[in-house]
Amino acid sequence: MKTCPWCEEGTLSSVTDTVYWELPDGTRAVEITETPSILCDHCQALFQSDETVKEIEDQLFLIDTKQLGKQTKYEDLLKMKRLLKRNYFDFSE
Repeated sequence: MKTCPWCEEGTLSSVTDTVYWELPDGTRAVEITETPSILCDHCQALFQSDETVKEIEDQLFLIDTKQLGKQTKYEDLLKMKRLLKRNYFDFSE
C-alpha cells in the first residue's frame, strides 16, 4: 500500500473500525461499526478513504435518518432504502 499521508513513514493497511458521524441535519451523531478504514503501522493514524467518506455522507443525506438507530453497521447503512436515487446537490462530479 501507500505511505501514510500524516507521518510519511508508515505503511498503510486496510482495517475496519467504528466511526461516529453527525447526521446532515445536525440533530445527533450515529455510531457506524465495521467501517472500512485505513491504519498506519507507524503513527497509528486511523482514517477513512475519500470514497468511504463520500459513501457515508451521501447515504446519510439520502435516507430517512429518523429510521436510523444510534448504532448501525456500515454495510447495513448502505443497504437502507434511499428517498432519492442520488445526491442531486453534489456538484463535485
